[in-house]
Amino acid sequence: MSKPSIDDLLKKTESRYMLVSIISKRAREIVDGADILVKTTDAKAVNIAVEEFYQGKITYKD
Repeated sequence: MSKPSIDDLLKKTESRYMLVSIISKRAREIVDGADILVKTTDAKAVNIAVEEFYQGKITYKD
């Protein structure tokens, strides 16, 4: 799957700072051994977290 654009990701959050926080926390969970919620061949935790967020597999609370 192709990488989503930053504009597409920002449409799902209130700010770019929130986006960075969500993605970084999820990437840390993946590095620590959390199950991956999307099918991907990418091995980088940040890219996996971005794809999970874009597909709506992870959410956040305000």
